Amino acid sequence: MAKRVIYIHGFNSSDKSYKAVRFGELMAHYDVDYCVPCLNHEPIQAIIALEQLLTPNTVLLGSSLGGFFATYLSQRYQIPAVVINPAVAPYTLLKPLLGLNYNPYQDYHYELNSSHIAALKALAVDHLKHPELLYLLQQTGDEVLNFQHAVNYYSQCKQRIEFGGDHSYLGFEQTFASIVDFLKIT
Repeated sequence: MAKRVIYIHGFNSSDKSYKAVRFGELMAHYDVDYCVPCLNHEPIQAIIALEQLLTPNTVLLGSSLGGFFATYLSQRYQIPAVVINPAVAPYTLLKPLLGLNYNPYQDYHYELNSSHIAALKALAVDHLKHPELLYLLQQTGDEVLNFQHAVNYYSQCKQRIEFGGDHSYLGFEQTFASIVDFLKIT
């Protein structure tokens, strides 16, 4: 059975995100089942959709909020995951966005409410029981998330910290060899 590689996009993003598409172009050269689900804004629906895609031979990549989801799935199901400028505590970061929102990449309006924040808090992994399954890719110039939170939270994990950059992870392609190696994609 081919390895399943699931890319998990971030908040207000889509399956057409730059990193998802670029990594997909790389994965076309491997014998893998590459999946990029288009996730709903509701955290529980997103997790259920992701859980339904898991196979015994799954590995994960997650960016921003997708990194938070990848961490949850990695630790719950013992799945290797690469997290890219991940959101460590999205339940605090998203509080200022409560109310009406618009996802321009999926072209729909929705309301972010306190039940979404509570669901994110319930998915938080307080202690990483399997830090060896996680690989942090972090740029210090992330203008959306405090990079130090991720560096501290993933301190027991393999890390690649780059000075500068931004939330989109500039030069993402330069990390491909290390991602393929960590996730044992052949």
